[in-house]
Amino acid sequence: MRPFLTAAWRNLLMINFEADPAVLRPYLPVHTELDTWNHTCYASLVGFLFQDTRVKGLYLPGHRTFEEVNLRFYVRYKENGIWKRGVVFVKELVPKPFITFVANTIYKEKYATHAMEHSWEYPDTGMLKVAYRWKVQDEWNHLTATALQATQPITTGSEEEFITEHYWGYTRVDQLTTGEYQVTHPQWHTHPVTSFDFHCSTRALYGASFENMLQQTPRSALLAAGSEIAVMPGKKIRTSTL
Repeated sequence: MRPFLTAAWRNLLMINFEADPAVLRPYLPVHTELDTWNHTCYASLVGFLFQDTRVKGLYLPGHRTFEEVNLRFYVRYKENGIWKRGVVFVKELVPKPFITFVANTIYKEKYATHAMEHSWEYPDTGMLKVAYRWKVQDEWNHLTATALQATQPITTGSEEEFITEHYWGYTRVDQLTTGEYQVTHPQWHTHPVTSFDFHCSTRALYGASFENMLQQTPRSALLAAGSEIAVMPGKKIRTSTL
């Protein structure tokens, strides 16, 4: 099957929070259930860079490289007795209106367009500083981290593996229908994070129900080096009755 979109995702900064299941359930697509690690639900603020982006093999002028910041949580779906691990996006921010239009129309995602910028710096030998910024009304929000330039593989069974190893996207179409699509990529290596910071206009972006979640101390932060990825064409999972 030919991918719908191909790109490289680079320097994925993920700040991870313990999530209240009661807050997430209204966003849960039918047929899926919340996924947990060590009996804990997670939500993640994720910033990264799209590079070399193509839609059905074609470059779109002015849309090859751009930032994305999203808030996501983790779910699973059983198909033919096998669990498929995926993510649900509360909202995804990009600086390109056309990307917002395509994602919301074809994949029924919840994209929004904001002014955005990023920086990757090398302040000291062996160190990497990554920052993603986005503007909400007149206020700049940010995700930042300082990490080691050297990467390391992800440990089997670790929190890092749980956060990064979800290869399906699920969207809530309506009460009877869920959208599903696959994202393929190799297992990522990570840059060990030494410090991180974030500021997010939570109420304006996600609503009051997420404020407690995103105001607490994060459980962790990780910086994945990233790789080339492919987003496959989506399908609908339907049920006649609930």
